[in-house]
Amino acid sequence: MAAARRLVVSHLRFVIRIARGYMGYGLPLPDLIQEGTVGLMKAVRRFEPDMGVRLVSFAVHWIRAEIHEYILRNWRIVKVATTKAQRKLFFNLRSSKKRLGWFTKQEVEDVAADLGVKPEIVMQMESRLASQDLSFDGLEDDDDDAPSAPSTYIPDVRMEPSRLLEREDTDRNQKERLHAALAGLDDRSKTILYERWLSEKKQTLHELAEQFGVSAERIRQIEKNAMKKVRLQLEAA
Repeated sequence: MAAARRLVVSHLRFVIRIARGYMGYGLPLPDLIQEGTVGLMKAVRRFEPDMGVRLVSFAVHWIRAEIHEYILRNWRIVKVATTKAQRKLFFNLRSSKKRLGWFTKQEVEDVAADLGVKPEIVMQMESRLASQDLSFDGLEDDDDDAPSAPSTYIPDVRMEPSRLLEREDTDRNQKERLHAALAGLDDRSKTILYERWLSEKKQTLHELAEQFGVSAERIRQIEKNAMKKVRLQLEAA
């Protein structure tokens, strides 16, 4: 269990780097990191060394998926992005708009074809993104009366020594919080979480049910409660 825990902790820096890429949505970085950490744990559970890929490469999908779900649950605009096509469009349209600005009719058709959606959906999402829920980078607009995006008046201090130290502190703090969250579980919950998420040879619900002399549904409930406790401790720390 300790080895698997170290595997998760050793990759937290990777989670933090991915989470920082989503700061433009205006959501707290610690929350993005927490969701990404859950994705990392899911990846570790499913990862097999003989897959022929590194854990980092395998985990990126799971990390991004959890962060995407968190954004979709909490960002006001995207609460209307309920279909698979709308979600795909939302997470790709922002980068296209940053590159192209306002779309022409041809650009709308090109983006729709590229993302596999109807042109009308592209136009609808473009209108939503142009609302007062201004992104961090904002829209490319020369209108002096247009609202200013944060990136136009916040200096880039990412490489300042103080900011680098702050990032190191964040990394260390996240590792300590994860250790504390896992250590706070009772032995049975800790074992189930380990065998279901962190062990190299993952056990099924039925295997654990036989081991503990309870039903598979009971194991699922314990697993769910353990994950909830980990989340709550990460949030409260």
